[in-house]
Amino acid sequence: MHILSSIAILLLAGRMVYGQTHVSVSSTSGKLEGIEQDGVMVFKGIRFAHPPTGQSRWTPPIPFVSNEHQNATSFGPACFQQFAFGDSPALMESIFNDPPQVENEDCLFINVWAPSTPSKTKRAVVIWIYGGSLDFGTASIAMYDGMSLAQNQDIIVVSFNYRTNVFGFPGAPDIPIQLNNLGFFDQELAVAWVQENIEQFGGDKGKVTIMGQSAGGFSVSGLVVRHPEDDPPFRAAIMFSGVVPDKNATPSFNPFNGFALAFNCTQAPGVERLNCLRNVSAEDIRVFTNGPQSGSFQPLIDNTTTFADNLERIRAGNVARVALLTGSTQNDGTLFTIGENNLTNFLSTFQNRVPGGVSPDFVRSLYPDMNDTDVIEDAFRDVFFLCPASLWTEAFVQSGISSVFRYAYGPVFPDRQIFPNAGAWHSTELPELFGTFNASTATPNEVTLSKTFQTTIANFIKNPNESPAPNWPKYIPGNRSDTLAKLAYDGNVETENLVHVVRSDSLDVPCQELWNSLLDFGDGVAGA
Repeated sequence: MHILSSIAILLLAGRMVYGQTHVSVSSTSGKLEGIEQDGVMVFKGIRFAHPPTGQSRWTPPIPFVSNEHQNATSFGPACFQQFAFGDSPALMESIFNDPPQVENEDCLFINVWAPSTPSKTKRAVVIWIYGGSLDFGTASIAMYDGMSLAQNQDIIVVSFNYRTNVFGFPGAPDIPIQLNNLGFFDQELAVAWVQENIEQFGGDKGKVTIMGQSAGGFSVSGLVVRHPEDDPPFRAAIMFSGVVPDKNATPSFNPFNGFALAFNCTQAPGVERLNCLRNVSAEDIRVFTNGPQSGSFQPLIDNTTTFADNLERIRAGNVARVALLTGSTQNDGTLFTIGENNLTNFLSTFQNRVPGGVSPDFVRSLYPDMNDTDVIEDAFRDVFFLCPASLWTEAFVQSGISSVFRYAYGPVFPDRQIFPNAGAWHSTELPELFGTFNASTATPNEVTLSKTFQTTIANFIKNPNESPAPNWPKYIPGNRSDTLAKLAYDGNVETENLVHVVRSDSLDVPCQELWNSLLDFGDGVAGA
């Protein structure tokens, strides 16, 4: 009897470690073996695509389907990353690769956090898409852990890896234009996997929100634009500091051609050169892309996954007609302008967009009483984040979508000032959203804001047609209404004072004066 009891105890120990018990869920990827902890079922490293390696390098992902058991208790490796970014690659790695991730070309894995407590109804679902300029990023860093969101907000959280840089967006003339944006195909396959499988985790496939930040927000906006008006695989979209504006449709193959030359693949663009490059090890490719000779590999306009006339498509209603929440942070430009103080160099990026160019003096006039460093920071924020959000929200409202919410995020906390003059910098909201802030250094206000902000975003995920926080109205563009929500400005972090509404176009003067003319290729410039 004692022997049997000992065996039972040992078996129980094998099923329970530090409050964790094993759980299993059947899926198209196999019978998933995960863990349950503190009321949440956690499944990590679920393979949703075959390895994009060998001859499958630079091809669309192939769905992985299996009836076998799959260990889903640890994250899969990150896709290979490129951190050769501006003047501060080390800072980028310290923020977005902490701790350093194991990287592998075989990297297409998905993760699910699902409350295990009984529910009378199927739960709302949010799919998280990470940022990283489409150069780097992974779902497995600690900042994006979905435990707190799932546990505290009673929603299902999904994240996944997608290919970036030359692996995901090669910009290769060797590949048909329509098959170049591989990272977007990875994202589509992950969203399709959720539609096929999320009910097995207690989720409602009709209550899916897609959510991303920076290039993740860019990716979310791309999903919105390329899905048809009727029956998209999501009902709402959240874009933190990132939407896709209109852009020049002329492709540039220079980065890929330079990449091929660096590996002595000197054949003419085509199958032979591509096969030459497929024989190069992924590790060697990573070394090159993180070196000084590499270019940046970005999506091509293919009229399948990406379009040049996004705003016109929105205004015409030729996109997924879903609820929208988007905005930017007060200091979205500071992270990207460290060490940069030359306004002329900054403007050179945009010279070909504006007839006759843009003079530094004219840009300075948009930002009175600022030195050049501050002008560059605010101009970067406005060009890439604030003005696109303004254009998108206005276009959505013009197209007849009523559930549109626009914000500006303003809190500044001492322990988040990790570089000089950071302010409310690009991505500073993410630890507050995911509840992954540093509890040992956070101020009481930061702890409170995390709970408030997390609840606010979860409210939108659960019901995107109602105001996510008290006093947050649906957005009405222009100068005749107060519907722009300033979030947590002036230390206001409680539920009842988180939102301070201001005139809808109060932040958009530089957009109206100049930047919209660079970002909107349509006949009528929104906000003008």
